[in-house]
Amino acid sequence: MATWLKWLRDRLPTGGGLRDEDWAVRHQLLTVLLGVVVVVVTVFGALQGDHSEALLLTDGLVLPCVVAGTLLKNRRLRSVFVALGFTAACGGFVSLCNGLTEAHFTFFIAVAALALYRDWAPFGAFLVATTLHHAVFGVLISDHTYDHHSAVAHPLVWALLHGVAVFAAAGFQIVQWGLTEEEERRAQENLDESQAQLSVAFDETPVPMAMFAPDGRMLRTNHAYREWLGLPAQLPEGYTVQDIPLTPVGAEDPAFDHAIRSREPITQTRQFRRHDDGTLIWVQVHSTPLYDKQGTLRFVFAHCIDVTSARNHEAELRRQIRHDALTGLLSRKAFEHDLGEMLGGTVPVNVIYLDVDRFKSINDGSGHATGDDVLRALADRLTTVVPSQALLARLGGDEFVVGLPGPAATGLRVGREILAALGEPLQVAGNPLPISVSMGVATDHGTEHSDDVVLAADTAMYVAKRAGGNRIEVFTDDMRVSVHERLAAESRLRQALAGNPRWTLPLWFQPVVSTATGRIIGAEALVRMRTPDGRILSPYHFIPAAEETGLIVPLGEHVLRSAVDHLLYWSGSLGYVSVNVSPRQLAEADFVPMIADLLAAHPGLDPSRLVLEITETALLASTVDVSERLATLKKLGVRIALDDFGTGYSSLTWLKSVPADIVKLDRSFVAGLAHDARKSSIISAVLWLARSLGMSTIAEGVEEIDDWEALRAAGCPAVQGYFFSEPRPPEQFQEMLLGGASVTSSGSVHLFETTEGALAG
Repeated sequence: MATWLKWLRDRLPTGGGLRDEDWAVRHQLLTVLLGVVVVVVTVFGALQGDHSEALLLTDGLVLPCVVAGTLLKNRRLRSVFVALGFTAACGGFVSLCNGLTEAHFTFFIAVAALALYRDWAPFGAFLVATTLHHAVFGVLISDHTYDHHSAVAHPLVWALLHGVAVFAAAGFQIVQWGLTEEEERRAQENLDESQAQLSVAFDETPVPMAMFAPDGRMLRTNHAYREWLGLPAQLPEGYTVQDIPLTPVGAEDPAFDHAIRSREPITQTRQFRRHDDGTLIWVQVHSTPLYDKQGTLRFVFAHCIDVTSARNHEAELRRQIRHDALTGLLSRKAFEHDLGEMLGGTVPVNVIYLDVDRFKSINDGSGHATGDDVLRALADRLTTVVPSQALLARLGGDEFVVGLPGPAATGLRVGREILAALGEPLQVAGNPLPISVSMGVATDHGTEHSDDVVLAADTAMYVAKRAGGNRIEVFTDDMRVSVHERLAAESRLRQALAGNPRWTLPLWFQPVVSTATGRIIGAEALVRMRTPDGRILSPYHFIPAAEETGLIVPLGEHVLRSAVDHLLYWSGSLGYVSVNVSPRQLAEADFVPMIADLLAAHPGLDPSRLVLEITETALLASTVDVSERLATLKKLGVRIALDDFGTGYSSLTWLKSVPADIVKLDRSFVAGLAHDARKSSIISAVLWLARSLGMSTIAEGVEEIDDWEALRAAGCPAVQGYFFSEPRPPEQFQEMLLGGASVTSSGSVHLFETTEGALAG
């Protein structure tokens, strides 16, 4: 029996499981409904007119139940009284209807209504009270309880039948009730599982998370949040967003206030100061407000990411963009931006453009690491001289620029202070290193002139550099013309080198004549430029641009290779060919290997037939060991000529220390030699010294027959100049060479015209 009862109990609904708020809504509904029923029954009874006793009894039983259902505290007692009230109301209605069968339907309606409680107490009370009503009143006043003879005769039987019918109707309510509880149980289990998963995700995630009420109270935090801010596992009662140990920095609108005003998820990145160690941190707060169906904010969910490292990295990137990585000065882009803003004011702005003199020689001679040290030391020196309100930037390489407001005199004054400051050597790797700079100054105002003023200062700087460096020049409009010419020359040269240099950069040759025989013994190769329209330009139009831009290196290599090719072509007729070598070429680390490769490519060529002409200027400007590099070249078999001898400051010193084979006397000593005793004495002394050192001599710039005769008389071995021939293109030079051109004993130049066949051969 006990087992059967346990089985039945397990199968029946538990009951009483409604939440208080849900129960209160249903109880209020049923209580109001009971009150309406009392009113309806009372009106119905009053209309009948002859059932006053039944009406009074019904109201007397139902009204106390309504009052008890409203005022009592215990919810189960309240629901039981409402159930008894429905029983009394249904019984009274049946009595007022004289036991009409259809009036008994109200009991079935009531049992369905009371099933809303989903509680055995009111449900059972109604079933028991209904059965008792049919039994007691069926016996006492059967004619007011049933309306047929069988029920009047056997009231207890019909009471039982009516009770069974009500119980049957209640059974379906119980089944529905049980199914609902089972469904709710499964839904609750699913909800509990989801909440458990969410709880694990919330508590165990490494991202700090928190939930806040709209009034700022902190409802929940995860472990990562508490560990991040050093909070205890159990927060004090009433802990709010104001108690968080972070102080906003410079934020007018608190992040939480902004979050609760937004109806959409938002992301805010704010800076805070921690209370524990006082450090500044950047926090990215993702906040999501959650609203109910009525549009009321329930709570705000926030997760916080410490982005301090990322923000510091971004700041460092911005700093790197604005500052030069090597020197820490402003970068080109930052300078251009700040200069534009400075030019937008009403005060004129001075731009000083600086370039280190012969910096490439420092890089090539001492290495790029030393070059970097020089640039850093120079930046430090400039920082101490340039006013604090000025802009100071490194544009790249060895170029620096200063921008400062003020009249033109301000820029010139600061430029002179820079020159004075660089009078003291820089300290590089613990050693003093003297350097000099070329500077240009330009003044302008108006943001539209930012590019122009920098270009103008750059132009003035190049003027200073061409004037020898270690000086400052102020920009004038006349300089602008020379800059345009330089840019045009550079463009023409680049196009010529990019095309077919044999055609665009042809070699012309000026003969070198023996004073003993009057015949051609060698030639100097001189480069020309052929423009697209066929014009021939002299070196004056492009060599300066080549020197300034570094294009002299590929140009010089082209001249050397082309000269060797012509020498091989005239192998049986021409003794040697000489080629000018610039200071920039001589300083190149690849220059000597290039000469070696050139000679190796032509094993049949006697290296001594190639002469490299080096000027005193090249010797003075080069920072490499000139003597060692020239000695290496001589080991290859080529000969060295000291060009423009006598124009430098220490010509005799170079003559003694440089391993030269030939000395070329500058035209300034040769012109008018026959009528100038001092020049004659100097020439004689140089010829004697050269012979003593085992060197040959060539006199340049011979244009008069008297100078030719004087040089022959002085014993000068060879001459070169317009007296014999100007530089000629290869075809014309070949005519002279193969036609036996010579200088007669009387001093006249004799040219033999050759046939086309002879030229072809």
